[in-house]
This record gives sequence, structure tokens and C-alpha cells, in this order.
Amino acid sequence: MRTTLTLDSDVAERLASETRRTGKSLKVLVNDAIRRGLGLTGRQPKAPRFTVAPHAFGLRPGIDPDRLNQLIDELEVDEAARGLTR
Repeated sequence: MRTTLTLDSDVAERLASETRRTGKSLKVLVNDAIRRGLGLTGRQPKAPRFTVAPHAFGLRPGIDPDRLNQLIDELEVDEAARGLTR
């Protein structure tokens, strides 16, 4: 069914924001909102499961990425010690 709606400015702004955020069309967003408001939906659709994809940083075995600052400090101390012996 085709119809014309007059939306309040706050509703129109929110719908425009949601279309940009979700990439869904205005028609889909309005229909979903009306269905939810009228209680025509069963359960809310589940959000996709969040998964973390590991990333290989290419660090050598024995290098702890959480302690890189400590490694830098140790290298600076070694460099300073070499400078003192020269």
C-alpha cells in the first residue's frame, strides 16, 4: 500500500540518521518501526555473533607485544652503556 506520511522533524532526522548508519532504506526502517510499535513482531532478530579475527604481527617467538616498552628501555640502556665504555 502506498501512502503519504508527514513526519515530525525529530523523527525525520532520526530516520535519516538510521538510514545512513544501517544502510537500510527508509521504507524498511519505517515498516520495522511500525511493526515493533504495533507488536506485530515476535522476538527481536538476533544480532550477528561478534567474532575476533586474530592477526599475525610477525613477532619472533619470545617477544611479548605487551612488554615492548620494556624491551625498548633495555635496548636504550645497552646503547647508553656502550657509549660510556668508548
